[in-house]
Amino acid sequence: MAAASFMLTRALGLSLRAPVIATRCFSASAARFTDRYYTKKHEWISVSGKTGTVGISDFAQEALGDVVYVELPEVGATVAQGDAVGAIESVKAASDVYSPASGNVTEVNSEIEDTPGLINKSAYEKGWLYKLELSDADELKSLLNEDAYEKFKLEEAHDE
Repeated sequence: MAAASFMLTRALGLSLRAPVIATRCFSASAARFTDRYYTKKHEWISVSGKTGTVGISDFAQEALGDVVYVELPEVGATVAQGDAVGAIESVKAASDVYSPASGNVTEVNSEIEDTPGLINKSAYEKGWLYKLELSDADELKSLLNEDAYEKFKLEEAHDE
């Protein structure tokens, strides 16, 4: 019986193989960046060469709520890892900003001084705070990568 079925299938030009269906998958999740490091106080730094771009995480901006004021460090300032270098005020709270790495501040995002809500809209792209020339790239080893930061946030939420 199986032989007859095979011969009929072959005679009709049909394939015994399952049809191949091509699909395209799209992800609704945010892209993950491997060059971004985080502090346990929810600042991030993205490094390109010897320059680090610093901001607060999306998690932090959500916790703060609508940001209404930003205080940034001065261009030319020398900062050390862990130093309070600025502040962010929202309708719910105020929070100091701590430098995730040591170095010299080379640029500040003056656009967020005029429009602090950019931090809420685009914490990682348009809502960055300042850039610095790193003085000790080895300090980055003490920061959290994306996966470790995600785990830290879950543990922190569990502890509350």
